Amino acid sequence: MRYRSIGRRHLSQLPQVRHLDPEQRLTLEAVSAVLPFKVNRYVVDELIDWDDIPHDPIYQLTFPQAGMLDPGDLERMRALVAANAPEDVVRCAAREIQARMNPHPAGQRKLNVPTVDGRRLEGSQHKYRETVLFFPSQGQTCHAYCTYCFRWAQFVGVQELRFASGEMRTLVEYLERHPEVTDVLFTGGDPMVMGAAILRRYIEPLLSARLEHVRSIRIGTKALSYWPYRFLTDSDADDLLRLFEEVTEAGKQLAFMAHFSHPRELGTAAVERAVRRVRGTGAVIRCQAPLVRHVNADAGVWARMWQRQVELGMVPYYMFVERDTGPKEYFKVSLARAYAIFSEAYSRVSGLARTVRGPSMSATPGKVLVDGITEIGGEKLFVLKFLQGRDPAWTNRIFFARFDRAAAWLDDLEPAGGETEFFFEPYLRAMEEGRWRPSWQHDRGEPAPADPAEEEVAAATGFSEAG
Repeated sequence: MRYRSIGRRHLSQLPQVRHLDPEQRLTLEAVSAVLPFKVNRYVVDELIDWDDIPHDPIYQLTFPQAGMLDPGDLERMRALVAANAPEDVVRCAAREIQARMNPHPAGQRKLNVPTVDGRRLEGSQHKYRETVLFFPSQGQTCHAYCTYCFRWAQFVGVQELRFASGEMRTLVEYLERHPEVTDVLFTGGDPMVMGAAILRRYIEPLLSARLEHVRSIRIGTKALSYWPYRFLTDSDADDLLRLFEEVTEAGKQLAFMAHFSHPRELGTAAVERAVRRVRGTGAVIRCQAPLVRHVNADAGVWARMWQRQVELGMVPYYMFVERDTGPKEYFKVSLARAYAIFSEAYSRVSGLARTVRGPSMSATPGKVLVDGITEIGGEKLFVLKFLQGRDPAWTNRIFFARFDRAAAWLDDLEPAGGETEFFFEPYLRAMEEGRWRPSWQHDRGEPAPADPAEEEVAAATGFSEAG
C-alpha cells in the first residue's frame, strides 16, 4: 500500500461515506471544519467495521461526531456548510469555537517552555526535570487524526496555536547546560511522518559524546496503529530501521511511545510484522492511550488490549484520563468510573501486563494517579498520588480529595480534611506570577527559591516558619 491522506475535502470520495445518510455527511463536514480530520485507506478499509456505523469504536476514534460540538455551534457550522459559505467565513466561525475549547491545557504554553539566555525555546517543553519534549516542525501532522487528541490545536492551521521548531542547535545548547535531562521525547503530531533522512538530522546530534547524560530517546507515535507500512514497505522503511539500530548501538535506549486506543488496532498482519521489525532494532515499545467514551470505556477492551500488547512483546505503560481540552464533554469519563474500569481490567491480566499505570491525569502540577477510593473518619475520599511533579519532591506523594461521583478532572476535586486548597496550589500560583520555579530550573549558583507556601503563611499570620 502507498500512503495517501484523506481529509475533509476528500470525504465525498470515500465510497463508505457516500453511502451514509445525507444528514450524517453534513455533520461530518461541519464538525471537521472545526476539529482536525484525516484518515487513510488502511484505517478506512482494515480497521473500521462499516456495518456498525456510527457505533464502531475506530469510526468514533477517527471520524467527527455531532456530540463533539456544542449544539448551538454545531447548528451554526451545519448551516454554513449547507449554504456553501465562502471558506474564509467558515474558517472564521471555526476559529471562534476553537478559542473556547482550551487549546493548550495544563499550562503548556505559559509554564512549560524553557529558555536559554532569556530566549524561549519555541517548539520545546520542559515540565519534568528528566524529560524534554521537542516538536520537530516537519512532524506536526499524523497519518490519521484521533478525534480525542489533546494536541488538536497543532493541526487546525492556526500558527500561533502550534508548538514546532526546526532548530536543533539551540536544543542541543540547552541540553548541554542541563545535565539533569536524561530523556528527550520527539512528539507532535507524529515524528514518524518524517522521512528517515529528516528524522536523522534531529536524532544524530543527541548521540554526541557531549550529551552523554541523555540516555533515552523517545518517539511518541501512532504510526504502528494508523500506518504500520511505515516500517514495512514505505520507500525508506529500511533506512528508518537502520537509524533506530544506530541509536541502540550508541548505547541509548530508543523508547517507542506507541498509542493504541483499541485492541482492533493490534489485530492486523501488518501491525504484527511492523512491531516485530521495530523491536528487532533493539527499541522498546511502550503503549499508552486515554480512556475515552465511545471508544474504549470498557474493562474488557483494556484487558484484551494489554494482553495482546504483551503477546507482541510490547510494554503496557499508561491509561490516561482524557484531558480537559477540545471535545472533552463527548469523551470524558468520571474519575470514579475510570478507576473502576482500570481496576477491573488490571485484575483480568497477568503480572506481565501490570506494568501499566492509571488512570493518570496529565494536569498542570504533574501526572496525578487516581490510586484508590477509600473512607477515612466517615468521609469517602479519592486517594491521589503524583507519578510526576513539576517539583520532583512531589513525586510519589499521596494526597486526598473529597469523593465526587461526577468529577472528571483534577480541577473538579476539592481537598479533603477541611483544607481550603491542595498543597501544590500556592506553588502553581507563585509560578504563574513569576515568583517561584522548581529548584532544578535555577542556574548553578543562583539562590534557592523561597518556599511560596511558607511565604503565604507568613503573610497571613505575620510569623515565618523560621521565626
